[in-house]
Amino acid sequence: MRHRRYLLPLLLLPGLWGCSGMKIAEFSDREPALVLEDYFDGRVYAWGIFEDRFGRLRREFQVAIDGRWDGQELVLDEHFLYSDGETDRRIWRIRADGDGRYQGKADDILGVASGELRGNALNWRYKMDLKVGEGSWRVNFDDWMFLQPGGVMINRATVRKWGLELGQVTLFFARAEVFAEAPFALIEK
Repeated sequence: MRHRRYLLPLLLLPGLWGCSGMKIAEFSDREPALVLEDYFDGRVYAWGIFEDRFGRLRREFQVAIDGRWDGQELVLDEHFLYSDGETDRRIWRIRADGDGRYQGKADDILGVASGELRGNALNWRYKMDLKVGEGSWRVNFDDWMFLQPGGVMINRATVRKWGLELGQVTLFFARAEVFAEAPFALIEK
């Protein structure tokens, strides 16, 4: 009988791992307002890190993004350069669904990424086949982007597998016109 009182909390625990403490509605009045199609139309640079669930830095990378908004679809051509010399490329195709909602697709994204934008924040949720060594892991991303004064965007994503947190990805974005010259070697076409 006394073991039963411990059973319910243990059964509820996996459901709590998937819950985010933030809600997109909390950002409705935040400034500066993020207009996704404007921010990513043109060249954008990003610098990022991946930390495992224990807070250890596992990977550093840079991204050069060429964005194109044609009035219907936002295409983001992302070129990654990792600190170990590995390179990668991802092409996102993003469409607005109305009322601040977006859908996005890319080759390594499973199904459709769902996004919602309010104020200065965008929350993306998607499943991805993440390259790990010679193989890949199927993971879930809870991805938050926050536009800051001066045009810098901060991105924080939680990566999970089977409901367990694997780690956090942190990125900082800046539009190309912020720089007269990029401060270090980014991938160029």
